[in-house]
Amino acid sequence: MSLSLQNKEKIMEYIVFLDRDGVINVDSPKYIKNESEFEFIPKSPEAIALLTQNGFKVIVITNQSLIGRNMISRKTLEGIFNKMMEGIKNAGGDILDIFYCPHTPQDNCSCRKPNPGLILAGQKKYGIDLDNSFMVGDSAKDIECARNAGCSKALLVKTGNGLNARQQLFKKDIIPDFIGTDLYEAALWIINSVKH
Repeated sequence: MSLSLQNKEKIMEYIVFLDRDGVINVDSPKYIKNESEFEFIPKSPEAIALLTQNGFKVIVITNQSLIGRNMISRKTLEGIFNKMMEGIKNAGGDILDIFYCPHTPQDNCSCRKPNPGLILAGQKKYGIDLDNSFMVGDSAKDIECARNAGCSKALLVKTGNGLNARQQLFKKDIIPDFIGTDLYEAALWIINSVKH
């Protein structure tokens, strides 16, 4: 499911896919069920602004099984996204689009990470060259999703579930291209990797 925020021509440039919970905002084992529970991780809006100001297009891809579990409505989820967008915009950043999976793990869909469906949907919509794409996540399934989709680089951040994810990935012999403290550090690494 795509929450289309802007109508833009197809683009052929650097794309950064971001997970939401645990990367942009503080995650919760009880899920983020309304706008009041949404809280930015420090410096995450500034990190997205840094990417935007350096010419990167940012797309959020996120599993949101709360929809499939009937815990929240799509309208409530869109309200949470709007709050996120407002905070990022106020920091000087921009999100090109948001793609989310509303299904539960039992649905066996192709869009729930670690399956590559959300990234591939973004690729199809915007004509993305995945050789010029990055994925930043805090979980093993984010990094696996990046690998399954064919993203050039997959970055793990230690916020959210990052520390547990690192152990899970190493057991599967999946090595992230970079492990950073948070999204801001990941953004700096992405920008420097392109400039060099």
